[in-house]
Amino acid sequence: MGGWRGIIEEYRAYLPVSASTPVVTLGEGNTPLVRAPRLAEAIAPKLDLYLKFEGANPTGSFKDRGMTLAISKAVEEGARAVICASTGNTSASAAAYGGRAGLQVYVLIPEGKIALGKLAQAMMHRATVLQVKGNFDQALTIVKEISVKYGIVLVNSVNPYRLEGQKTAAFEVCDQLGDAPMYHFLPVGNAGNITAYWRGYQEYHKGGKCTRLPRMMGFQAAGAAPIVLGHVVEKPQTIATAIRIGNPASWVQAVKAMQDSNGKIDLVTDEEIVEAYRMVAALEGIFCEPASAASVAGVIKMQKAGLFKDGESAVCTLTGHGLKDVDIAISVSQKPTTIQANMEDVVRVLGY
Repeated sequence: MGGWRGIIEEYRAYLPVSASTPVVTLGEGNTPLVRAPRLAEAIAPKLDLYLKFEGANPTGSFKDRGMTLAISKAVEEGARAVICASTGNTSASAAAYGGRAGLQVYVLIPEGKIALGKLAQAMMHRATVLQVKGNFDQALTIVKEISVKYGIVLVNSVNPYRLEGQKTAAFEVCDQLGDAPMYHFLPVGNAGNITAYWRGYQEYHKGGKCTRLPRMMGFQAAGAAPIVLGHVVEKPQTIATAIRIGNPASWVQAVKAMQDSNGKIDLVTDEEIVEAYRMVAALEGIFCEPASAASVAGVIKMQKAGLFKDGESAVCTLTGHGLKDVDIAISVSQKPTTIQANMEDVVRVLGY
């Protein structure tokens, strides 16, 4: 049968796999690259703007790209269990792919700091979920120690196979667009994705698959912006739970990606994130999770700073699906109007 085979088979030549690697896939990748003319007109009229919607992956986030590779390699190496710390999306992905591979999956999450949609996924896939009375960074420290001491495979983005899988999104952007964009905007939490995209663009450029390299533009939430501030944030705070991280695992690599690409890592406020989040949904029909909208908020900020010239192209990665965090969506939206069940009342409220 034809059709998309998942990122390992589609980009095998660029990945650290062999004929003996058992491929554990849910058909991840091949996510939509959506041109966004209405959004561009509203926020950056000079730009040819695109949205890479990673919420279309099997578990609803970009994490599936790295997880298919991390779990496949874990199985190849004889693992029986995997472990991760997570603000939500990693746990959902690890639980799904680990379940498909028949592995035990252990997940540590910050208590009360994870969107219910993501927690529900990990629970449904029968991962062992432990809530830590602390933040993500503390949970990651614990799972790193457990991984070393007990030989359980760690599948956070410190696992090198995670970033290898995630770089395939850059390949797809080039394949879908016909070249690399001039700018690529991403949210930055643990900083693995900006690192991975830059690696992917470099490899495709070296292989002659694109004619240029984009400027990598990463945006942290103001209350969780350690790279921008230049120091660890002990108690990160932001509405965007997926990037509520105070000590990114890929900090050094992300800074290098920014510097090597002549890019930027900056911050946006929660208010700016929510504004962008609502605009993406209302103007382009794409429902992303709040953290995803940090990339679009970054475009708005750079437009105000006068960065763009006529005809330049930019891609914003939307990292996860909006159904991951419906509580936030409902809290920032207009509430439904309750009326009687008759046409007259409906017509009156609609203004006809």
